[in-house]
Amino acid sequence: MPYLKYLKSISSGWPHLRYLADWMEVTTAPVKWKFLKEADRAERASRTRIAMLDFQRGQKVSRIDILDAESLAALLNDKDVDHDHVETRLFVIEDLSRDVVELLGARFGIDPLFFRGHISDYLWYNTRDPWVELPDLDIVSRTRSFSHIRYVQPRYFKSPDSLKQASREAGSFNVLRRLDNDRNHETIFDEEGTSVALIRSKSSFWIRPNKAYESGVLGVLLVDPTVTEGYPLWAGYRNFSPTPGMEDKSSSSEGPPRTSIFDDVLYWIRRRPNEDGAAFALQPKMLIHCMLQLICAEWLTLCRYVAARLVQIEWELENPDFRRDPSRIDASLRKLHPWRRSVPQYRGMLADTIDKHFREGSAKDTDNGLEDLQRDFEIVHKDIVNLQDRIERIILVATAIVSIEESRRAFNQNENLTRLTYLAVVFVPLSFVSSVFSMTSDLGSMGQTFWVYFAVAIPVSLIALGVADFLHIKLLFKRLKARVASSKEN
Repeated sequence: MPYLKYLKSISSGWPHLRYLADWMEVTTAPVKWKFLKEADRAERASRTRIAMLDFQRGQKVSRIDILDAESLAALLNDKDVDHDHVETRLFVIEDLSRDVVELLGARFGIDPLFFRGHISDYLWYNTRDPWVELPDLDIVSRTRSFSHIRYVQPRYFKSPDSLKQASREAGSFNVLRRLDNDRNHETIFDEEGTSVALIRSKSSFWIRPNKAYESGVLGVLLVDPTVTEGYPLWAGYRNFSPTPGMEDKSSSSEGPPRTSIFDDVLYWIRRRPNEDGAAFALQPKMLIHCMLQLICAEWLTLCRYVAARLVQIEWELENPDFRRDPSRIDASLRKLHPWRRSVPQYRGMLADTIDKHFREGSAKDTDNGLEDLQRDFEIVHKDIVNLQDRIERIILVATAIVSIEESRRAFNQNENLTRLTYLAVVFVPLSFVSSVFSMTSDLGSMGQTFWVYFAVAIPVSLIALGVADFLHIKLLFKRLKARVASSKEN
């Protein structure tokens, strides 16, 4: 395997590439190696699902499906298939495998960082993690021939078993992807057992920088596998095509397959006009136009979902029945905190996509072909910013409600203490009289010693009051002293 050998030879100077070499040897995320059997590793290593698309001026897009590593090797080595002199060719790849990385990387000299940035997706790291992805300097990233796009897909599940099955399915991917369970956001409006999972996803795009003996545009687009369990939230994104008229018989009533990102990307690419082949040759980044549309649509769905959850939390805080119970207010706050942590991360993902694909310089270039999508991404980014501000406002309102409810409970407790004071005023004298009369049955005999009780009780009571309220008594004496002094002066 020359490409794997090449990775190991340069890993001392580029240590972050060592993780890609380990990934190729294990055939998936290295942390999973102890859970894999030999048969599993062999299947993962050769897993292949690729579509090769050729764009030629004035002709429909031609497609060749490649479903095993042997067919890919034969296609790349076939002398009748010219990969060095093409007009526009795009390889769309679902998931990654050791053999796919080895064959494509060695045949086209693909930068290993392209594969390295796609195989994992962590939101945070420990200080000892060897798979940390450090960002490039902007001056360096601008010279790269590839880019990565991160996004989130909401998916609906009808039962906990369905969600577990989806988690196991995500674990079968070669690339590391996870489902963030939404159990913290359950409300009374949700059907029991249902849940929504947020799947962090990636798409990566590489364009070959042609050498002296090469010509044309050759690109590689990596897309994530799609979890088949569950359903796209709210039936998924809207159809990008205009709604056909009642009398329009030429338009097809069938929409995108919606079975996977891979199938949807191919569907929309092949529906583009034939003249776009020339545009792809002039502007290679136009090849990811359809993928960017799908990603932007997923972001719009996520924004609507987060907004719906925030409305439910606001309703709980406004409902008097919820506000009377402190535990329910705490539960609402617990639902807010995951969004407070996640939404800024989503904002960073969007900002990174806009910065890389809609830079100020390229946005002004009318020939770029992507400027029509810039406005959509800016709208989504604005929605995310508004959601982040809204979360902070809800937290402030919830904190104020907690303070108000605590003050109300304290006022009620003071009223109860007032009632107890009234009861004490009534019953303490009665208790005193009953204590005195219970000293002896002959009250006449107490005439000689009755004064001793008051001689002892009154001084002791005054001393106790003085100790308990020393500061107030001291202040009282100062005021009396000031009044005496002022009366003498007058």
